Amino acid sequence: MAKTAIKKKAAAKKPAPAENNPPALAELKKLYDFMQGNQLETVEFRQGETHLRLARRKPAQVAVPVPMVSAMAAPQPGQQQPQAPQAYQGQSIKSPLMGIFYRASTPSSPPFVREGETVKTGHVLGLVEAMKVFNEVKAEFDCTITKVLVDNGKPVKSGEVLFAIERK
Repeated sequence: MAKTAIKKKAAAKKPAPAENNPPALAELKKLYDFMQGNQLETVEFRQGETHLRLARRKPAQVAVPVPMVSAMAAPQPGQQQPQAPQAYQGQSIKSPLMGIFYRASTPSSPPFVREGETVKTGHVLGLVEAMKVFNEVKAEFDCTITKVLVDNGKPVKSGEVLFAIERK
């Protein structure tokens, strides 16, 4: 007796043994047509040592980016174009991950560090919130904070410079 397992609890016809037998291909086609006609995702058939499994492939969904076009006024002759912000070139402390940068633990608290302040290794300099988890940004060595480069509550990328420093 053949066992048939089909999703959606539909019965399938038993194909003939598939031993270079053209009628077996016809039975396989019937099984495929049955699967398609009943909108089944998978059909399995077992008989003795024969095991067939037909499964539908789901079409790959490809996200196509839509280009954003914005109208910009052409610069007038003699008018200077604004400069893009330069990457900081000196010693710095960078964000360990992407998230929202906070200079203090709460909005009413004073910032962890101020410009000109000298800090020791392990001192908390700020927080980066990612997925509702607050991650501390700590000093990796003794240093002086020469400039805070990111405003409180602003998004930062992984590796973005947060503080310009002078190493002690």
